[in-house]
Amino acid sequence: MSLTLSDVEKIARLSRLSLDETEKNTVLGELNGILDMVAQMQSVNTDGVEPMTHPHEVALRLREDQITETDHAAEYQACAPEVRNRLYIVPQVIEE
Repeated sequence: MSLTLSDVEKIARLSRLSLDETEKNTVLGELNGILDMVAQMQSVNTDGVEPMTHPHEVALRLREDQITETDHAAEYQACAPEVRNRLYIVPQVIEE
């Protein structure tokens, strides 16, 4: 699969990007290069290859689940103009 210049223009419009003709051609080449690489990767035979969670065989260090920080919410919210149920109350800016 390869993209065309009109595809790049559509992607740029959807992304709200302003590209000149040189940039469009550069992006077209880069995107097609990425798609070619993906096609090459998909053609690799991976039969019998076990999925990995990490490229190195590393055991996770587990620790006891303990509370190490104290609750500072009241201290942090003391300077707020209005707080209810530990939530900051702000003025409504969007009308319904």
